[in-house]
Amino acid sequence: MNTRISLVAVGLAVVVALPASAGAAQASAGRAKATTTVTIKAEGVDLSGKVKSARQACITDRKVTVIKQIGTRGGGDDQRFASDTASSDGSWSTGNTGTAGRFYAKVKATTKCKGDTSPTIRARR
Repeated sequence: MNTRISLVAVGLAVVVALPASAGAAQASAGRAKATTTVTIKAEGVDLSGKVKSARQACITDRKVTVIKQIGTRGGGDDQRFASDTASSDGSWSTGNTGTAGRFYAKVKATTKCKGDTSPTIRARR
C-alpha cells in the first residue's frame, strides 16, 4: 500500500512541476537579448555610423570596433583598426583616419544586447 501512495505522490509532484517549469521558460524568454544593428559609412577616409536597438541600454556608451579587412572577410588576417563609443543617439565616428581600404564595424554582445557586424564598405581618399 505504501508503494502505491508513493507513486501517486510522485505523479502529482510531476504534474504540478511541469506547468511551473513552462512558466519559468516563458519568463526567461521575456528577458531575451535585444537585437542590435551597427552601420558604417565612409566620407572619404572619415568613418562613422550608428548603433540601433529598441533597448536604449544597447545604444548609449556601446563600444564600436572598426576592423580593416585584409583579403577575404573573416579570413583571420583582418585587423582591429579603430574604436569609438556610441553617443545616446547611437552615432559614432573615428574622424579622419587618413587610411583608405575596406572596413567594417562590430559591436560585441552584452548580457542584455545581441552583437552585430556591419557590411564591409570602402573608404577612398
